[in-house]
Amino acid sequence: MRKKQEEMQSGGLISMIDVIFQIIIFFVCTANMQDNSRDAQVKLAVALHGKAETEKNPLQIEIEINSRGLLTVGRSPLTDSELYAVIKKAVNESRPQQVPVVIRADGRATHTMVRRAMDTCTSAGIMQLKIAALKEKGQ
Repeated sequence: MRKKQEEMQSGGLISMIDVIFQIIIFFVCTANMQDNSRDAQVKLAVALHGKAETEKNPLQIEIEINSRGLLTVGRSPLTDSELYAVIKKAVNESRPQQVPVVIRADGRATHTMVRRAMDTCTSAGIMQLKIAALKEKGQ
């Protein structure tokens, strides 16, 4: 009787482990591995002489500007006043030197569009900005 009871318990355990492995495989196969916070339609300009950025600060705010001049942060479109509020809040929660801001502008965006974002950042208290660009065409 005892042997039959042990067989029943171990049989259920093996089935459960099998189901768990199948669930893990399902989630690994269906998980989106891309960074969805960036707009794929923003095609950066090429800057051959810039320094390559190797590590990303978790506090970093990325402002994207598409070819039409639309400002987005985390794929959420923002007006200039909303962008100011987001950056001002980040500055108030930490020191301005600790809030890295990167502007990712489309290569077809005008300088006026980029300057508008830069002016909003400086009025919110950010004094150091980075402009994202590609090192080589096709990267």
